Amino acid sequence: MRAWGKVAAGAAASALLLALYARGQPWLGFVLLVPWLLALPAVPRARDALAAGVLMAMLYQLAALGWFGLALAAYLGLPAWLGLLLPVLVAPLLQPQLWVFALAWHWARARLRPWPAALFAAAAWLACEWLWPKLLGDTLGHGLQPAPWLRQAADLGGAPLLSAVLLLVNLALVQAWQGRGRGWRGARPGLLAAGALVLALAGYGGWRLQQLRALPSELSLRVALVQSGLTDYEGLRRRLGTYAAMEHILARHIGLSRQALDVGGIDALVWSETAYPTSFGQPRSEAGAAFDHRLLAFVRRSGVPLVFGTYDRDADGEYNAAAFVDPRDGLLGFYRKTHPFPLTEHVPGWLDGPRLRRWLPWAGTWLAGDGARTFPLRLRDGRELPVAASICLDDVHPALARKAARQGARLLLGLSNDAWFAAHPQGARLHLAVAALNSVQTRLPQLRVTPSGITAVIAADGSVRQQAPRAVPTVLIGEVALAPPPRTLAVRAGDWVGPLALGLLAVFVLAWAWPRRAPAAPAPLQAMAAVWLPRGWLGWLRLLQLAVALGLGRLAWAWWQQAPLLNQPLQQLRWFAATVLIPAALVAVLRRLFAARVEPQADGMGLQARGRGRRLAAGAGQARPLRLPWPAPGLRLDDGSVLLPADPVAMHAALGLPPDAAAVAAWRQAWAARRRWWIDRAWCKFGLFPLLPALIAFRLHQVIAYGGSFGEWLTYGARAWLLGLLLWWAGWVVGLSVFAGVLRVGVEALIGLGALLQPAQAVGLRRLLEALARALYFLGVPLWLAWRALA
Repeated sequence: MRAWGKVAAGAAASALLLALYARGQPWLGFVLLVPWLLALPAVPRARDALAAGVLMAMLYQLAALGWFGLALAAYLGLPAWLGLLLPVLVAPLLQPQLWVFALAWHWARARLRPWPAALFAAAAWLACEWLWPKLLGDTLGHGLQPAPWLRQAADLGGAPLLSAVLLLVNLALVQAWQGRGRGWRGARPGLLAAGALVLALAGYGGWRLQQLRALPSELSLRVALVQSGLTDYEGLRRRLGTYAAMEHILARHIGLSRQALDVGGIDALVWSETAYPTSFGQPRSEAGAAFDHRLLAFVRRSGVPLVFGTYDRDADGEYNAAAFVDPRDGLLGFYRKTHPFPLTEHVPGWLDGPRLRRWLPWAGTWLAGDGARTFPLRLRDGRELPVAASICLDDVHPALARKAARQGARLLLGLSNDAWFAAHPQGARLHLAVAALNSVQTRLPQLRVTPSGITAVIAADGSVRQQAPRAVPTVLIGEVALAPPPRTLAVRAGDWVGPLALGLLAVFVLAWAWPRRAPAAPAPLQAMAAVWLPRGWLGWLRLLQLAVALGLGRLAWAWWQQAPLLNQPLQQLRWFAATVLIPAALVAVLRRLFAARVEPQADGMGLQARGRGRRLAAGAGQARPLRLPWPAPGLRLDDGSVLLPADPVAMHAALGLPPDAAAVAAWRQAWAARRRWWIDRAWCKFGLFPLLPALIAFRLHQVIAYGGSFGEWLTYGARAWLLGLLLWWAGWVVGLSVFAGVLRVGVEALIGLGALLQPAQAVGLRRLLEALARALYFLGVPLWLAWRALA
């Protein structure tokens, strides 16, 4: 019981810190989990760790999201205590990352060293949040939105990346506290790691803010955001009747809009979600048609475009939508809300039915839209600005904002109706923080409008530049300066943090579960090939290989960013030849020029190369391992030359060199365990194999462009046809070389991590990853090409 008292006290302290953190104290995010984490070791069994995680999930829900239950109770007409209790009882489903984290940390602390254990537990938290998306999309990282320097890293990996940093800092501080018994030496690693993470986060934020301020402004907008103050539409209908209520709602919005137009210089008007609470463009009655006509006439007279929340209909049903209306062209189209609120707005087809409607008469009937859509906003000077809308719960799905950015949107419009938690401003602040981080991810400014607040103007750095008073009918004239948005990693790569965390978990488990074998005794030294570089030549070999890596990296980066280099095949080929082919050829020449042979001799070994040779005696101190085992594990001899043997493990043992650290020895063994097949040779892997997809793609090009496989030959002659085939072949050589380089970097990084975490499994991990990489290259590419062709 004493142990559980400690756990309960730690969880309560963490919940208190979380409550303050969620209310605008971002620095508490770096320590809020520490009390609970320090108490967890008090319960030694896995089921106790699970129970501690469930307890923390319930307190987490109560401390950070207690307002949600109260707001839901008010919406559904339930007692406040019941609304508060129900989300807490189902907290293990609403916040599963906490008990998953507790189990992961319990498992890892017993099997891994402290730092790998911390990384494993953090990865479990992040992977769980990715696999089990939460209703409100909440994560720890959202609490950093009020901190300008700390939130900017969201443009790298969104709010999950901020959560990752917070988790690692909390875990590092726990390691420091647990190591305090050894004094400064024991606490130092944790404190330094925590400090480095915080400084890296803040340093990147400061640099990014400076970069954003330096961007030139291309366009300045003045947009009127109409906050109507009308929230209880049902109450209006009961008091005034349907027609009079609609008349009142429309008159309020038009009246406030006219006030804004009287100010002058307005480029556009934006109304909130469901500001026009009936289907627009498809009236249900003559009265509805009259309202449509009145609204269109107002837009024509105003001379500025209007974006407003309404309903849209088709043969399948009705949608919560945003209408884009232009003063000259009328209705341009609708954005349909992609993520309606479960049950209150949308019921999945598999769950819907007469019985559910009897039980939940308030359940909604709207359908889900089909994703982000960009519309042109025509300004007063005739220019068209691409903008994208989101509606309410869409904000908690950042993929929509990222897709809109990829479609070319320059401005985000957030239409919401936060009236259902009007009495709970913390909910409105969370919604605003989530939306603001979408602007950070995409580097697009955002205009948010709601009928009761928080109506705001959000800059590309996530700061709230203007904000209307809550629950007051008003018009906020949003001033927006548009600069060319930088292409962010979050937009290009999407939500990569969760999949990466899941991959790390797989590597950890694989490295731990791989059959444990005692280190194999070094085989007797046999004659082997080697490269024997004279003094100074290792630097040239490394420089050439670095040039190859940088050349491939530049091509990969250009493709990733869709840079002009991608669209210029001849320039691409020239770059590949200059930075990849020529350095790679020089590397092959150096290896051939300084090729040597190692022969076992009595009490040592002999080296033979062109015009030179020497004997190395065991235990004579004539060689030492390379400090940097690149381009391969090798030895630096006493005369300054460098030996790169085919089997560095056998050489190390034959010379009687002192043992290395476990991770270094495991890396060397894993390197020596490589197995090269004939298909791995350069002439096959980068020469012959690319011809297969090149022939398929070239034939498709010929059929599409010239009507047949030899259409270009018959039209322009054999020379043009063969030249075209050669260019396609060369293009695939370049592309597959880049792909092979990416695979190689991934394989070596994972093997290095495996050698660090579980040295005994490094050899097996090498063989597994090499086989996977080979399958991805030689089987994955043809399958991907076939899928693209069939699609």
